[in-house]
Amino acid sequence: MCQLLGMNCNVATDICFSFTGFQARGGATDVHADGWGIAFFEERGVRVFLDPQPSCSSPIAALVRQYPIRSKNVVAHIRKATQGVVALENTHPFMREAWGRYWIFAHNGNLTDFAPALDGSFLPVGNTDSERAFCWLLQCLRQRFGETLPSPAALFDAVHALACELGSRGEFNFLLSNGDCLIAHASTKLAYIVRRAPFAQAHLKDEDVTVDFSDVTTPDDRVAVIATVPLTDNEQWQTMPPGTLWLFEEGEVARQAATIAGPEKKPLTSGP
Repeated sequence: MCQLLGMNCNVATDICFSFTGFQARGGATDVHADGWGIAFFEERGVRVFLDPQPSCSSPIAALVRQYPIRSKNVVAHIRKATQGVVALENTHPFMREAWGRYWIFAHNGNLTDFAPALDGSFLPVGNTDSERAFCWLLQCLRQRFGETLPSPAALFDAVHALACELGSRGEFNFLLSNGDCLIAHASTKLAYIVRRAPFAQAHLKDEDVTVDFSDVTTPDDRVAVIATVPLTDNEQWQTMPPGTLWLFEEGEVARQAATIAGPEKKPLTSGP
């Protein structure tokens, strides 16, 4: 089972503390040793770091851990391969352009017998079910919205319909962002925490590292962190019930909805 990490904030924030614990799960404190990646939105640009090596021993991961890149939306992933060989092209998160914006996607799970009809507007480079799902999602969104960039609310409604459909085909935990917001789907396992004033100390589960957020924040800051498994052991994380979709904006939960899947698989439609 892969692991996901996301961050959504109301002010640009670095993810060094959370990534320190997350990095250790890629082959040190857990078995996810088949690659890792992280994407940082900076205005309309994106910095993406990918490595098919275990994150616990990756020099690139060590650089990211020590490099305080500030971003309002971050998506990270450490991989335990289920479909597709261990290779750079199969390393999450994946990035595509649509409506003149970059879109970032990372998936944890397994979609069995997943072969959607793709019209050529978005095509996978690697051979994972995850990248195929991402291409299909963007294709459906393009068919629904045409040339108009969807608002976060409209995007959430459209992704909700698609997550309901794909959720019936297997495990489909994912994070999706275009820099305006972050959408998280808890198919089986995700948790989140929103840090806001009054800020306190936090201690990582996977490393003996503590930070006092009151020393590095302002009273107006809000930071939402989403992870497959909580990263700290002295904070109250919220479990996201299986079969739920969440919209994070400006460092807090903006919307949520159930994605209850039917018992039978149905043919994939061309759009939501």
